[in-house]
Amino acid sequence: MWPLIKSTILTLASIYFLSPSFASPLPHEPRERDFSNLRARNIVSDSSDIQSSYDFIIVGGGLAGLVLASRLSEDSNHTVLVLEAGESGDANITQINTPADTYYDSLVGSEYDYAYQTVQQAGCANRNVSWPRGKVLGGSSAINGMYLVRPNQPEINALHSINPNDTNEFWTWDSYYAAMKKSEIFDAPSADIASEAGIQYNAESYGTNGPIHWSYPGETFNLVGNWTPSLLTLGIPTNADAASGDNSGAYITTSSINPSNWTRSYSRSGYIDPLPPRSNLDILPSATVTNIVWKSRTTGNLTATGVQWASSSTAAKQTVNANKEVILAAGSIGSTQVLQLSGVGPSKYLQAAGVDVQLDLPGVGQRLQDHLSGSLIYSTNAETAGDMHNDGVATAEFLSYINSATAYVNLTTLFGSDSASALISSAQAEVDSSASSFLPLGDSTVAAGYKAIYDTITNQFYSSNSGQIELLLSITSTSVLIQAAIQHPLSAGELYITSNSAFDYPYINPNYLAHDADLTILREGFKLARLVSQASPLSTYLSGETTPGSSVSTDDQWNAWIESAVGTEYHPTGTCAMLPLDLGGVVSPSLLVYGTSNVRVADASVYPFDLSSHLGAPTYGLAEQASTIIRDYWNGVSTNPNSTTSSSSPSSSSSSNPANSNTNTALRPITSAYGLIGVFGAIASLMMVL
Repeated sequence: MWPLIKSTILTLASIYFLSPSFASPLPHEPRERDFSNLRARNIVSDSSDIQSSYDFIIVGGGLAGLVLASRLSEDSNHTVLVLEAGESGDANITQINTPADTYYDSLVGSEYDYAYQTVQQAGCANRNVSWPRGKVLGGSSAINGMYLVRPNQPEINALHSINPNDTNEFWTWDSYYAAMKKSEIFDAPSADIASEAGIQYNAESYGTNGPIHWSYPGETFNLVGNWTPSLLTLGIPTNADAASGDNSGAYITTSSINPSNWTRSYSRSGYIDPLPPRSNLDILPSATVTNIVWKSRTTGNLTATGVQWASSSTAAKQTVNANKEVILAAGSIGSTQVLQLSGVGPSKYLQAAGVDVQLDLPGVGQRLQDHLSGSLIYSTNAETAGDMHNDGVATAEFLSYINSATAYVNLTTLFGSDSASALISSAQAEVDSSASSFLPLGDSTVAAGYKAIYDTITNQFYSSNSGQIELLLSITSTSVLIQAAIQHPLSAGELYITSNSAFDYPYINPNYLAHDADLTILREGFKLARLVSQASPLSTYLSGETTPGSSVSTDDQWNAWIESAVGTEYHPTGTCAMLPLDLGGVVSPSLLVYGTSNVRVADASVYPFDLSSHLGAPTYGLAEQASTIIRDYWNGVSTNPNSTTSSSSPSSSSSSNPANSNTNTALRPITSAYGLIGVFGAIASLMMVL
């Protein structure tokens, strides 16, 4: 009888301990747990341990990729492999986990940074602009500044309206808002921190049980508390509820910090490290995907059978098969590069790089956009975080301090109503000339998409309360910085491969400040930043502008300084745009790549225009939406939108387990305290008969 009893015990235990909900809190236990010393049990250290095939292969273990990995592997019917080009991050985990190290011991420039550069930018004094991107599990969420800012409701609804085939309305505000909230758990600031920093919030606008902590630092400064009252004197209102669909105005925003231990909360620490071992999930670092492998065809859509990857440029390529889908989550640069290396993209550029064209899809890599930013610098008589760091303060609370004072300012506030109207009219008149000059590829569908985006920006975002300039207060040095960044650039560029190697960096041209409206808006943003420095009560702490200084005052002087000083705000997008095919789109609303049956893109590259926010918060929501779309489809809950118009759904011939017969027969995870008691009660009863 013992073998039967032993088997039953192990089965009952495995139902609970291997269930996806094991890491979720039970109803009567404390919600917070200290996961700071945990390491993911699903990270594979030896490539020989991975299987020859998986249902889903996720290319990229960054912000979106690890969300997808966690959510898709919740379903025990599905096997999931993540291939990440960077390392695991374990060797520098303390550096990653410490929020303040993003300023004082940055991983930018290390082996965890791709350290891309743009080609020379005519609008930036012919400089090559640095483009850091995370190359580690967690991607840029492991090395960034941890801002969590939601986009505006009209921007998300514009994703839906510009994609008329979004029949399931995944990309409308209500649906997207719910997905963003699903990703998060809100932690209110202490009363002292809220009072000193002037923090206002509406807890009901946030999620309550998600993996990513939306919180505030454990230390703050008087300077921060002077931010919102100073902007109020300039007509910029204080926003007490910036997370519910209107992020305009001034406020102290949330950050991705876990206040239980004052560590960075990012896609790996939130979505992967707390998981129990999952037999259906493997994550392999140091694995660069070199190309997608396609099934031979004579007609119809391309079907991916797997991917090839290599550990270095000199290592042999290895192949792993995909039973259902290949999902690209390598970001605006990486996902574009993999598609083009696989023969999907503008044939002109693929042929020049020595890649066989499998599918001429002109939009891949086109209409690249980015937020462009710069800083005015002031000396101060107040204590800053930089001062305390130099004095050796190293408590966990202090090392959780990061910049978070934010404001989004519309055109009317920047220019006044008459000048704003004149700018809008002037910009609208330039749509055709801009499309012809900014898009050297010369494809008519790409140009049509650019015009549609251009019209959305100038007709909707410019004339609404949507922020066109973001202002930021930075006190993490011994000086005070007031930063300005343009949010909806009309300038657009392109990204394409120049060789057939995944280890050679692509051509990156965001075409900064090519449109005169962008320079005009950014210039007014810096003028406003200077006015902020002169507004009370903030002005009482600032003793002089050191950069650019009083020698810059005329428009021509501002223009020259801007061109020499600005750089990326780290928010590139648009290269795999979710747009209709006749607008040069790359993916449909179901995130399927047009002309393929089972390849999707699910990362920030699919936004057809820049959002007036940092991209972390919306991209957590995007990845949650993508996970729902994919799981619902393969579990037979829904069909792929556009399956009969611009792209087809994955066919049964590409999978050994077709979607129309794949129902979820997995055991339901035990999620209640009573279920847990039942499991251990059964185990105890069996043990008593031994």
